[in-house]
Amino acid sequence: MELPLVVGVDGSEPSLHAVDWAVDEAVRHGFRLRVVHASLWERYERGALADTPGVVSDVVTEQDFAQSIVARAAQRAGRRAPMLEISTDVVPEDPVAALLSEGRRASAVVTGERGRGPIRELLLGSVSLSLAARAPCPVVVVRGRAQNTEAAIGRIVLGVGGTTAPAAVRYAFREAAVRRCEVEAIRAWRRPAHRTAPHPLLTGEPAHAEEEHASALLDEALDGVAKEYPGVIVHRALVEGSARHTLVARSSAADLLVIGARRRHGHLGPQLGLVGHAVLHHSECPVAVVPQQE
Repeated sequence: MELPLVVGVDGSEPSLHAVDWAVDEAVRHGFRLRVVHASLWERYERGALADTPGVVSDVVTEQDFAQSIVARAAQRAGRRAPMLEISTDVVPEDPVAALLSEGRRASAVVTGERGRGPIRELLLGSVSLSLAARAPCPVVVVRGRAQNTEAAIGRIVLGVGGTTAPAAVRYAFREAAVRRCEVEAIRAWRRPAHRTAPHPLLTGEPAHAEEEHASALLDEALDGVAKEYPGVIVHRALVEGSARHTLVARSSAADLLVIGARRRHGHLGPQLGLVGHAVLHHSECPVAVVPQQE
């Protein structure tokens, strides 16, 4: 049986937009949808305050509030896709820890770009950023205008760089096949800042050599997976300049931006590079961060 698609909710508008995106994604792939709300408050306050006079009603109110969040999200999902199999859960844990745990049993974890907490004024919430940096499964952060979140454009942008691995490429092609849309695979390159002694096997301008090297890396990343999805149209783009700026600019004309993130075995800290941070903060469409274990 396929693993469920997990969506984290907290009652905020961004999380409800994430529910809409997750519903459409679950329907496309035939996944079950699991709606999860995590609240650390419940875990610590319920035991400490349940026997305190005058506080029980507050605990019950918090529990009711948590249940109402997942209930409203599930109702919204059910209205959008009446035949979709939906389950809900309230987890008394820190949201990041809870969703990281959920990610071990999920096809992907979906979140909104920010939540209802005190950091909501930031461009990206700490939960979404932490998940994207550490999750063992793909993480999709839903952001952008309606035309970018509702698969209305027909294009998936794939960033091919130093952290891109087969898992990210395969994810992008699989999404394109299911959505019947095209993939724009982008590899950014830079000309050398200073002229150096030529390599004995290379001739011509250093910039031309760098561009050819980038082209070879792009072909190497794509060719094997492209053969698995012969029906997917692929546009290969070599762009001179910053990968961060290029991907953010191209995201305005995309339904989904896919990047890779390597997970080094035994490394417990966040593992998300500069490109990942930039697109998660500034992309104009949903961003999928796909991990590759090393």
